Amino acid sequence: MGEKKPDPAKVAHLKPKRKCCKKRVRCLKCPVVVHKMKRLDLDSMSKKDARKALENARVNPGRRGR
Repeated sequence: MGEKKPDPAKVAHLKPKRKCCKKRVRCLKCPVVVHKMKRLDLDSMSKKDARKALENARVNPGRRGR
């Protein structure tokens, strides 16, 4: 069936995992993703902009071309 999309505002308040997974698309509890989402002002963003910010936070630039 359909996969439920995560709420970007809740990702900023998750407890991060101990170690980064370093995959091509990072998981939601990755410390890097949680830190990037905490830095953003999600209250002033629209829902669409917050989703795009979450997608950009999950992309691993070191593994993009693989």
